[in-house]
Amino acid sequence: MAQFKIKDYAKIIRPQNFDELQLLAERVRGKTLKMVNSTAVGGGVAEILSRFIPLINELGVITKWEVIKGSGAFFGVTKAFHNALHGSKVDVYGQMFEIFRENNEENRRNMTFDEDFVVIHDPQPAGLIESKKKSKTKWVWRCHIDLSNPQPEIWNFLKGYVSKYDGSIFSTPWFAKELPIPQYFIFPAIDPLSEKNKDLTPSEVDKILRKYNIDRSRPIVTQISRFDRLKDPVGVIKAYKLAKKHTDCQLVLAGGSASDDPEGAEVLEEVKNEAGNDPDIHILSLPPFADLEINALQRASTIVMQKSLREGFGLTVTEALWKGKPVIASAIGGITLQVIHNFTGLLVHSVEGAAYQIRYLLNNPQVAERLGRYGKEQVREKFLITRILRNYLLLLIALDHPNENIIQL
Repeated sequence: MAQFKIKDYAKIIRPQNFDELQLLAERVRGKTLKMVNSTAVGGGVAEILSRFIPLINELGVITKWEVIKGSGAFFGVTKAFHNALHGSKVDVYGQMFEIFRENNEENRRNMTFDEDFVVIHDPQPAGLIESKKKSKTKWVWRCHIDLSNPQPEIWNFLKGYVSKYDGSIFSTPWFAKELPIPQYFIFPAIDPLSEKNKDLTPSEVDKILRKYNIDRSRPIVTQISRFDRLKDPVGVIKAYKLAKKHTDCQLVLAGGSASDDPEGAEVLEEVKNEAGNDPDIHILSLPPFADLEINALQRASTIVMQKSLREGFGLTVTEALWKGKPVIASAIGGITLQVIHNFTGLLVHSVEGAAYQIRYLLNNPQVAERLGRYGKEQVREKFLITRILRNYLLLLIALDHPNENIIQL
């Protein structure tokens, strides 16, 4: 994986934003930071960390990334937690909380936390906070998921851990919960120079489409996400089938699985059953690090969809917008931060609504072009990785100056 330097982003972001990064970095140079999450590959968190950590190290914050270990039983529990925190009803059984505690305790015994700052990502490793005790390390819990309507029993259990942190980070204000600790807001973002987002030549795109037998001469509707029920891939197929009755198009559903998601194979089978024998539905189970393939598929698409039922943010939306593609997405969660209806994309609330908008954009290419153009500029302003660097530098400075209303830089 090619690693880029901070100076490589100067031609993409505004000069004043680049200068600000340098100024903020001077205030925390030499500080140490540890990031901890539950998977090294698969999903947006791992993707962001893999791009973020080399850059913040270059800015002078000495940063490490560690991944917790877990049994199948543990990741089954945390997947249930994930669904419950997103608002799904989950049956709580007696050993669930004990499995969570034991796995976090085992990881905690095998890890050290002597950095100046520790950031724990999402519920899976939240129990590591028990290592905080009376150390001077500042601990922050970073929540990437939609907590606007969690199942109370699961959230109350998790809140017992989260309340012990020095601060929390949410992706949007409406995900935040009432907590006795400071709360910060950091939107996720993409790296415009990564394999998944860099510019490709037409021949590079064509080569990958030939590999998957996709006809580029006909309209392509694409959703790229893990095979997860909350991404509603079956609903995408239903919307495509309704639209296909009136407008010719193909559907590409491309995704993979994460090591902390035990349901992926089961959902993939449900998707295949719904697709049936339609030769215009291309279901691609991509391996880890298929970034170039994803990039090409998005760039070849006429429309990119993200018909999630719940969504913390939706980096696949950001990626598509950055490539100037018109996006049809569910009006939920962090997607609504990115897609301003009829300006940077189209928001929908149902299978039927998604089908209608597919037909609309395929029949109105000038509208599709306008949405894509405005969407790209929205990403340039708000959702590139340099903005995450700025947010984290500010966070570390704030944590170093507790109870100060004004911090002199």
